[in-house]
Amino acid sequence: MGTHGLAGRSKRRFKTTTIVDPEAETTATDRLRRAFAPTSVELDRAWVGDITYLRTWEGWCYLATVIDLASRRVVGFAIADHMRASLVCDALRMALLARRPAAALIFHSDRGSQYTSAAFRALLTSHGVLQSLCRPRQCWDNAVAESFFATLKTELVYRHSWPTRSAARLAVFEFIEVFYNRRRLHSALGYCSPAEYEAQRLRPPSAAPAA
Repeated sequence: MGTHGLAGRSKRRFKTTTIVDPEAETTATDRLRRAFAPTSVELDRAWVGDITYLRTWEGWCYLATVIDLASRRVVGFAIADHMRASLVCDALRMALLARRPAAALIFHSDRGSQYTSAAFRALLTSHGVLQSLCRPRQCWDNAVAESFFATLKTELVYRHSWPTRSAARLAVFEFIEVFYNRRRLHSALGYCSPAEYEAQRLRPPSAAPAA
């Protein structure tokens, strides 16, 4: 490899972000049952959320996202140097403010302690949002959120290094708001971007031709 100028790419260090709180008091169940197809739900009727980590020269920072299941659009996100419940609350607040969904919206996530915390459950209740949780030890129950993070890391994180958390925050903002939501094509959306797909879903049907 050295003779031919090749360099191997080693796996990045794995960092656990899903830490279950065994004392969490929640009766939420899995309301989605892996019905992830965009056509299976209307816009702003089901959101999925998760947390991932980003490495900077200053140390780790953590990204929480909220994705609309119908359009795959990232409708809310937050970045911090911690994984406390306020991280996921901030991401959800951003989504609620931007989208103003009707009551009975479903929010789906894993069983991490942030999502089963009293603070997060209170935020859901105050906005009429129904909580949905993955079944224990079933990572595929949150496949849409996991898929976004795989895309983020392949197309952004593994190609760059950031000296500061602020630099990472700016890079993630540009990736989500400038590229991913508006330009990146999705096979699940008929090779439209999330923004274009939403525009198509919201566009009124063409008027019938006059007789």
